[in-house]
Amino acid sequence: MFGEGRRVLVTGGAGYVGSKLVPNLLAEGFGVTVLDTFWYGDMAVGGATSDQRLTLVRGDVRDISSVRTSLSDVTDVIHLACISNDPSYDLEPNFGKSINLDSFLPLVCESKEAGVSRFIYASSSSVYGVKEEDQVTEDLALKPLTDYSKYKAQCEEILLEQESRDFTTTVVRPATICGPSPRQRLDLTVNILTSHAVHRGEIQVHGGDQFRPNLHIDDMCAVYLDLLGQPRGKICGETFNVGSENMKVAEIASLVKETVGGKIRISTQLSSDNRSYRISSEKIHRMLGFAPGFTVEDAVRGLVDSFALGNLTNPLENPDYFNLLRMKQILADSSL
Repeated sequence: MFGEGRRVLVTGGAGYVGSKLVPNLLAEGFGVTVLDTFWYGDMAVGGATSDQRLTLVRGDVRDISSVRTSLSDVTDVIHLACISNDPSYDLEPNFGKSINLDSFLPLVCESKEAGVSRFIYASSSSVYGVKEEDQVTEDLALKPLTDYSKYKAQCEEILLEQESRDFTTTVVRPATICGPSPRQRLDLTVNILTSHAVHRGEIQVHGGDQFRPNLHIDDMCAVYLDLLGQPRGKICGETFNVGSENMKVAEIASLVKETVGGKIRISTQLSSDNRSYRISSEKIHRMLGFAPGFTVEDAVRGLVDSFALGNLTNPLENPDYFNLLRMKQILADSSL
């Protein structure tokens, strides 16, 4: 276990990716501190709450005292916390900006001051905007279309400027994540199409010709673990795309229909969402040896199994699984 003697702060560690990542970090011997508001529940860390090496800090990345508390004895930071997806962000842009951008430099500076040696930032492949290239590589110009993606790009610049011999910085631009998680999201392309196929017997495709890069959540977790184990010289100041299969939305719908089985109807509607891009993960494969171990089909099958086990309550309407619905509830509380 290569994590012994190290402690990782995972901001947003009770979220969709974080709740799957935290148990994996513990399994590799890391101590883990989670800084999270726990807006999606207290038990969203993969059943690992009884592990003595896990510290849960109920707090907000905007609150400097919570940040300082969470950085105690931390050697590495994986920053996942943010208001995710454009619709959730657009509900209250100033609120989203305060979390996604304004809190970022103070977090980075506090991490350096606390002696953190490695800081990994979860950006987004949405920073590329609309691209005509067959494969979007890390050296292409960023053309973010929304405030959400614009601030992701700005945070990348902020972090990389802080690179130093004692502070290793790495940016990850993930594809759209899919698959089952303790804190399930059902508002992501593969996940929502699978849920509708299972629970409605119908898949609605908006547009269909747009390309989306996809990545199984288990591969995403594996990348974060790998980055923690890589020599500094291989990752310092680097930016990596991380994806698996680039597919048209219509192709994803067909795969879901075939995998779920039964009589499932696919309907197509017009869409105003013109985002379309196919990211290349050649760089991370060449430099770090990353190769995805899971497919979109694996994600669909995992979700179907989770539904069959009855692990999700009211999956079509429960705000626990939809960031936009939960954000509407959160913003109704004026204290936030």
